[in-house]
Amino acid sequence: MARLIGFRTAGDAADGLLFGWDITTLQNGVLVYLGVSSLAFVVVWVVGYLRSR
Repeated sequence: MARLIGFRTAGDAADGLLFGWDITTLQNGVLVYLGVSSLAFVVVWVVGYLRSR
């Protein structure tokens, strides 16, 4: 019988985190990273648009 790899909740994955990280800290860090990278993408796009005009 094949064993399925999956989690029902984020808490299920918390036991397997590296360096003893907390799941809420990891989720907050990911949200901050995605926000900053999205903002950087928009800034680069706007600057490129303005320079091409």
